[in-house]
This record gives sequence, structure tokens and C-alpha cells, in this order.
Amino acid sequence: MSLLLILSLVFLLSWNVADAGGDDQQKAFVQCLSNSTSVASNISNIVYPSDNPSFSSILEFSIRNRRFDTPTTPKPLVIVTPRNVSHIQSAVLCAQSHNLQLRVRSGGHDYEGLSYVSPRPFVVLDLIQMSNITVDAANQTAWVQSGATVGQVYAQVGKSSNTLAFPASVCHTVGIGGIVSGGGYGTLLRYAGLAADHVADVQVVDARGRVRDRASLGEDVFWAIRGGGGNTFGIVVAWKFNLVTVPETVTMFSVTKTLEQGPTKYLAKWQKIADALPNELLIRIVMYKAVNPVTIAVVFNCLYVGSKDKALSLIQESFPELGVTPEVMFEMTWAQSTIQFAGINGTTLDSLESRTPVKDVTYFKAKSDYVTKPIPDSAMDGLLKMMMQDGIEQPYVIFTPYGGKMAEIASNSIPFPHREGNLFKIQYLVYWKEDSEEVSNAHMKWIRDVYDYMGSYVSSNPRAAYMNYRDLDIGENMNSSTGGNGTMAYQQAKVWGVKYFKGNFERLVKIKTAFDPTNFFSNEQSIPSLGAGKEGQTTSSNNSSPASAPSGDSDGGNNAGNETQSGDNNAGNGTQSGDVGQGDNNNNNNGTQIGGVLRGDNGNSTTQTIASVVIRYGPRSYYYLVLLFLVLFV
Repeated sequence: MSLLLILSLVFLLSWNVADAGGDDQQKAFVQCLSNSTSVASNISNIVYPSDNPSFSSILEFSIRNRRFDTPTTPKPLVIVTPRNVSHIQSAVLCAQSHNLQLRVRSGGHDYEGLSYVSPRPFVVLDLIQMSNITVDAANQTAWVQSGATVGQVYAQVGKSSNTLAFPASVCHTVGIGGIVSGGGYGTLLRYAGLAADHVADVQVVDARGRVRDRASLGEDVFWAIRGGGGNTFGIVVAWKFNLVTVPETVTMFSVTKTLEQGPTKYLAKWQKIADALPNELLIRIVMYKAVNPVTIAVVFNCLYVGSKDKALSLIQESFPELGVTPEVMFEMTWAQSTIQFAGINGTTLDSLESRTPVKDVTYFKAKSDYVTKPIPDSAMDGLLKMMMQDGIEQPYVIFTPYGGKMAEIASNSIPFPHREGNLFKIQYLVYWKEDSEEVSNAHMKWIRDVYDYMGSYVSSNPRAAYMNYRDLDIGENMNSSTGGNGTMAYQQAKVWGVKYFKGNFERLVKIKTAFDPTNFFSNEQSIPSLGAGKEGQTTSSNNSSPASAPSGDSDGGNNAGNETQSGDNNAGNGTQSGDVGQGDNNNNNNGTQIGGVLRGDNGNSTTQTIASVVIRYGPRSYYYLVLLFLVLFV
């Protein structure tokens, strides 16, 4: 047989092996799930292989960025929509048994699509059905499943009390699982800090399928999951939050300046005072390109945690240049203010809970910076000029002031390190609608050019970035395509890791190495494992017994979305910072208990109960044997 013929056979067989391998993995994974009693009883409503008629609609339901919804975008072999924790345990164990990566989605706002896209054969664990919320107003706490949206949490907290609040995102369709895993901020960040600062307890499914709480995780892992990034340490099933107290009345107001009004002088004054104002006052800036006529609108969005009279007195004393008058100020409850900031077409708290498919998903790209000293007027003028560039459809630049409570919390209290010394954070965003490579390239180039231009005026060594504004431009784990770990993965991850986590990165790596040494929970920007250590332990963690797979309902959620508020497609609303798209269906699990941690016996009952059949070898093995025979003997 000629060498050319052998090579041709090798190519054809390799192609068939790859194709068959995906099919084999999919079938084996589904079969593995069907061997789990709790999944098998309702498998048609939980497991959706790629050939299922509902597969595409379920996948696309929560996609917020068309950049990751194209014919060439890698698709999962299976989507699993768990309804209780045993389904999550089964998915974790079956994915490992069949060498499939697990990507976990709660709201779909991941800026780089990592919660539903992977270069490796993968499964999406979509937590849309796991969104139960239990508010304990008397004790000022709430247990929240990670599939719930921020809006659902706001609504439930608001309905329970006019004097309780939760400091999370501006955008109401962001998933709780993602936003808390990266930090999570909103209009209360100067008053109360981040969402992750208020986590009191958790329920986590680890890489061995065990359900664990704060006590059994140990303080190291509990520290890491509150801001250390999603899909890194495990799947956070549910979070227990300490709620914050607020007055019965808060005050909102908004003032817009355009290019014709010379906004640079207002921006200069804002930079001098925004971080030093009382904690109760937040003045956030949203800049965007307006139309009819074309100009740049600079919107000062304000929230004062208190009465209108006090807000007016404070703003007239500290920022009289804005020209704020009583007529533009509105009093309301804190929960009602979240409706206004989200730009929802509704006035009731129920409008915060709506989860509907996104009808007009656009393409977008985002980046972030931190500012430690005022940006010169000349540089600000240059930025405004770049926003006016012809052909750029919807550019946004958002300034969020720090100081206040953010400066009072230590930079190593949780993995999120951006505290004292930061004047404000910048988010750069650009949207476009046309499905054209030329248009996409132009918009991607624009935002990268803006980022390069701003390099001299922002933080350095490292140039800091916000984890929840995921940006693969600043680095990625290139060997994530093979699932590798070790020294090379560490060196790759350190490039982006110090930008998100600064000095906390090294501690995160040590915890990851001890807790998930095989790096099962991984993506292009997940904390790497050095591949050493004893699985399930850290230096200060208590060992937990593996839990038997429960057959009934329990708790659900995830920490693998890294989803946070984005800019806004409704540029005309001065108080809205809005949202890339709408959320998902809300189908709560009646009778589900949140807060009880499942404990099991010693040994490996989880593996035995959930994944009783493990298919180690499938048809692809025989292809390899045939190929080897041809090469060696023909």
C-alpha cells in the first residue's frame, strides 16, 4: 500500500473518529445521566442533546452577545437544565467520566460567552430552573439559588421590606451566580460595597459531586469563591446573603450635558469630588453617542440614600455646576429605584422579575480600567472625539465612582482587590447590529484603540481590570482547549490574573491547586491548578464527607457566569444604564428547601449512586485500533 493511500486512510479515519467521538461522548453522557434515578424520572425536561428539537431555543434563550451565536461558534453536545442539586451532582460526575468540559450558565451575560462556549467537547449546565429565593426579613438575610436574576432578588427583598436592600448590579437580568462570583456592584457600592462582600454562607457542588457549605469548605475556599471568578472552584448552588438596611426613602436624579455644553469642565469637577462625597451619594456617569442630532451625551446618574431635601442640599453644596433643581429629583423606595436604573418599562416590582427571550440581541465588546488620578482635560476631550468616530454605532463609556464603603474594605478581604486608592472604574462598550465581518472588525478595532489611547491615564503595574467585565484581550489560558494545568497554565494565567486580582492571585492559585487539582472546573480565564495537593482540601479547610446523591429537590445555582451589567441599548434614557438583553423563564421549584446542606456517609456513595454506569471505552477506541493496525501492518 502506497504512503499516500495510508495517509489518506489516516485522514479519513481521523475525521470519522472525531465525528464519532462527539456522538459517542454525547450518547455516553446522556446514558450516564439516565442511570441516575433522580434524572431518569424527568429526563425529557432536564436533558437536551443537540438533536433535540428544543436544543437551539434553550441555548439561544440566554445568549446576550451575537458574537458567540454564529454558525461557527462551538455548540455544546448536551444542555442540562437541573431542577435540584442531585441533577447538578449527576452532571458533574458524568461529565468527568466521559471527558467533557462543563460550562455553567445562570443569566448568560458573560462578556466573552464562556458560560456557554468552549473549544473542547462540552456540556452546558443551564440553571434557569433553579431560581428560588427565601428572604428572612426579621434576620435581614436571604438564601438565593444561583439561577435567580438580580431583578428577582431585588423584587423579593423589596416586597419583604421597604428598609432592606441588596447591593448588586444595575442590570436586572444578570444572574446571581455569575455576578457574585466576580464581585458584583451596583448603585449601592459606595454605601454598602459589593454583592460578594455580603455572602454569609454557600452551598457548593465540588468536583467530586459533594454538596458542601462554608464550614465544610473551610475559610480558604469560602474566601476564594466570593469574587475569584466563575467556573473555577465548583458550582455554587445557593448563596446566603446578609441584606443591608436603607431608609424608607431614597432619591434619584439625572442631569445630561452634551458636547455643545462643554462637558469636559463637568467631568473635571466630578473627578475631584465623586470619590470623596458622603457614602450615601453616588454620581455615576454614562457617556454615549446620541442621534438627531449626533452628539455625545454625558449623563450624570445619581442616587442618594436618603431624602430629597438632604440630597438637594448636598449636591448644591458639592456640585453646584450641575444645576440640579428640585424638579429633577424624585423620591421612592430603594426597590423602586432599581426599576428606574434598569430602564424597565414598568413601575411595579413584578416587572423586575420578568424573564423573557432576548428578541434583538446585538454584537458587543467590552473592556475596563481603574483610575487612580484624575484624567487631564485634554485626554478627556480626545476620548469624546473618539466616541464621535464615523461608522461606530453605539459606543459607551461609563464612569463609576469609588471611595465610600469601597475604600473602607481591605483589598484582600475577598479576591476582588480594587478598593482604596481608586477614584473610579471605567467600562468601555461598543454595540453593533450588522452581521458583517467588516463591521465587526471596525468596532473591535475601535474599542481596542480607545483602550490603547487610555493606557497613559489609568492604573499601571498592573493595569487593573474588573473580573466581571471579562476581556480575553488581556490574556487567556491557551491550554484550556486541552484542559491542562501546571506551571505553563500558571504562567499564562498570571498575565491576566494579576490584572483582575492583583496580589490576591497567588492565594487563589494555591487554593485552586488544593481544592480542584485536576482543574475540572476551568475556562479560558479560570484560576489554574498547579496539579498538586489532595483533592477537596486546603490548608485551613475541614474535610467533608461525600454526600449521597439525593433523590428529592434541594438547592440550585452556579457561580460560573461572571455576568455583570453592561451598557445600554436605549441611549435616550438618561437614568438607564440598562442591559444587553432580557432574561430567562422563571420556573421555580415548588417545595425546594434552601439552606439545608446535604450530608452523606463516608466513602464514595456519590459516584456509586449518581453515575453507576461509567463507560470508559466506546466505539472511538475501535477506530484507533483499526488505524493502528493499518499503519503497522498494511
